[in-house]
Amino acid sequence: MSKKHDKNAKLNKTLVEKILDQAKIDYTQYEFPTEQDGDVRQLKLSELNIDDHMIYKTLVMTGQKTGPIVGVVPVDERISYKKFAKVTGNRKVGLVPLKELIATTGYEHGANTPIGIHQKYNYPIYFSTTAKIQPEILVSSGKIGRSVRLDPRKLVKFLGAKFADITEED
Repeated sequence: MSKKHDKNAKLNKTLVEKILDQAKIDYTQYEFPTEQDGDVRQLKLSELNIDDHMIYKTLVMTGQKTGPIVGVVPVDERISYKKFAKVTGNRKVGLVPLKELIATTGYEHGANTPIGIHQKYNYPIYFSTTAKIQPEILVSSGKIGRSVRLDPRKLVKFLGAKFADITEED
């Protein structure tokens, strides 16, 4: 069951949350603790009381035919380069180098969000088929440590994205 976001929430809204408001897509705001890991900040997953399989990471890749493409997969799974290349019509795909990430997406590592990337660049976006069967997932809301919880089917429809089998098998 989807919760309506609290209009009196204490957190200032991110641009992504304002985009969702405008699209009339219900969401719940989340703020998570983060930690520095080398050059990047990331969520402290060990401190979350949320199933890792509900939290999705946004991976920005590039294909030799398509250029930038976006894969959205659970944090506890890995994207399959081979499957992702095939689904996107590329022979080969690779992660966008960290030093090119902000120029490519407008977001730093750990803050990439399919919503903001779609709004600014409209790159092709693919969600793991696992998201299709979950009532709600969490994706970044454009700031490190900030996420939104929402219905993945509504999000995919809004973004013009697709569900695809893009994760590695165990």
